[in-house]
Amino acid sequence: MSSISYRLAELAERFGGRVLGDADTTIHQVGTLDSASHGQISFLTNSRYRTQLAATRASAVIVSEADADATGLPRLVSPNPYACFAKVSALLNPSPAIEPGNHHSASIEESAEIAESTEIGANVVIGKHVKIGEHCVIMAGCVIGNGVVIGDHCRLYPNVTVYHGCVIGDRLIAHSGTVIGADGFGLAWDAGNWLKIPQIGRVIIGNDVEIGANTTIDRGALDDTVIGDDVKLDNQIQIAHNVRIGDHTAIAGCVGIAGSTTIGQYCCIGGSAGIIGHLNIADNVEISAFSLVSKSITESGSYTGIFPLSRKEEWRKTAAQLRHLDDFAHRIKQLEKQLAALQSQHNNEEKA
Repeated sequence: MSSISYRLAELAERFGGRVLGDADTTIHQVGTLDSASHGQISFLTNSRYRTQLAATRASAVIVSEADADATGLPRLVSPNPYACFAKVSALLNPSPAIEPGNHHSASIEESAEIAESTEIGANVVIGKHVKIGEHCVIMAGCVIGNGVVIGDHCRLYPNVTVYHGCVIGDRLIAHSGTVIGADGFGLAWDAGNWLKIPQIGRVIIGNDVEIGANTTIDRGALDDTVIGDDVKLDNQIQIAHNVRIGDHTAIAGCVGIAGSTTIGQYCCIGGSAGIIGHLNIADNVEISAFSLVSKSITESGSYTGIFPLSRKEEWRKTAAQLRHLDDFAHRIKQLEKQLAALQSQHNNEEKA
């Protein structure tokens, strides 16, 4: 339970919006409409959940203008209830305080430059000529390769690996198992064998990026792999060499992005989508979960490539019919030609 508490009026002053009901209501934690209890604040973003709102035991709720009169509870009326809830949650649940200094078991090269305000955990390995900025936390078991540059206020959870030469901006959050800068899948076929192509680029990561657990970002083959500012990556994503991801793009879990693809700004990519290599995705594109993107997308909008779910028996019949689509198309063309010939014959007979 959070030891911090705020009055509803204080939350409104910090994050905007207006208070209806008792502005002195004290809040010490957040919760869902179903689970929240006394002293907690919840939120409503969809009017269809008003029944849960009516039954909630929360002390206060965050609602939109449209739902301002949907409850008699003390409430913070906000133009964006979910974003407001996120800010309140961050306020009540701050990250653990940094304990500056290096754990005695850490292995740090003498040439590394580490800010005095940064915390280095147990069994961390830091290579030559590494630079780590102010107020970072590098947790247990992380490995930072030679020549890596890490900005300020970054947090690397246990067992994150950053390969040599990569550059990371400010306020990165990298969760456990993240690998930044491993070799891309670069191979050349020669006389019955694969030849490895050296991957000599880097990974460049902007500011305010978050990377989920076990996500991998490959270094560039020749040029760099680039992740823009405010990019949010979920767990278990594979980003191949030379990929470029624009600012403010969010990508859900298990997405695979093949090499040399460029994804624009403000894109949203659903879980388990696959994007083949050397494509260009425009800004403001939404791609549904499990979609396969096999060609470039030049216009903003929502795109879906999912085969609709159906009962197994129906799916088998549909799949069997799909195998014959080419034959069906050919037969339709033949029928169209016959129909055109009959129509022409009919017209000629009418003229005669």
